[in-house]
Amino acid sequence: MEYLDKIYTKTKKAVANASFCLRSDVAGLIKDAYGHEKNENAKQALSWIIKNANIAKKKKIAICQDTGMPIVFIEAGSDVSVNTKLINTITTAILDGYLSHCLRQSIVDPLTRKQLYSQGVIPHIEFSPRKKGLRITLFPKGFGSENKSRLKMFDPTTNIRIIEEFIVDSVKKAGPEGCPPFIVGVGVGGTSDKALLLAKKSLLGNLKKKNPEKIISTLEKRLLHKINSLEIGPMGLGGKHTCLAVKIKTAPTHIAGLPIGVNISCHVLRSFRFKINKDE
Repeated sequence: MEYLDKIYTKTKKAVANASFCLRSDVAGLIKDAYGHEKNENAKQALSWIIKNANIAKKKKIAICQDTGMPIVFIEAGSDVSVNTKLINTITTAILDGYLSHCLRQSIVDPLTRKQLYSQGVIPHIEFSPRKKGLRITLFPKGFGSENKSRLKMFDPTTNIRIIEEFIVDSVKKAGPEGCPPFIVGVGVGGTSDKALLLAKKSLLGNLKKKNPEKIISTLEKRLLHKINSLEIGPMGLGGKHTCLAVKIKTAPTHIAGLPIGVNISCHVLRSFRFKINKDE
């Protein structure tokens, strides 16, 4: 099989894996929440979430009726040639995956609202000169939570507590409409667009893995506690599990600014990552 054919096949399968199967780290956190939750209504909501995930995986159906807007992160190693043909192969595979697996077509023109069946995949490309092969991460983002995204350009002298208040308030404003329990991604630094991209990328890593930077790890823990103190709870029914995890990514920024981006995911945090080598 040719290299591009392999990429097409694996990417198309990734659509099914991301859409039907809840990530193991997310599933683990939801089960942990169920085990520790004392509020009966919240516990019932968590049991429904777990049951829904099990049915979706077993019957190979969409885990949520909002099949998301497909975002794809493409990481190319030193031996990979990135060109139009490669990008078209990946995007075509994603679109074909949506059609063949009967996933809802949610992409429309922003003004006319006319459906656009052949558009809508958002690719992000990065280069890793120290690595080889191709790493592809498919991230179908539902818009119940995507609509709750926020960005604020802080003064560089802003106290960290003010920034924390902004992040917590973002979750408070999302409320039950974002389908909690949430996973909250935060991007710090860069430019306005970079901060929001960092916030999205922070959702892609293992949620149970502790950040190696102590200052970030401590901030994530403190924010998780503050957000759960809101007691919005699963599906807005109260309880102490409004949020399952807070993840932060940072980037260098300009001396005159401090961009903060917040990207919230609902409890159905879907992504699937795979690697393919040139010589496979």
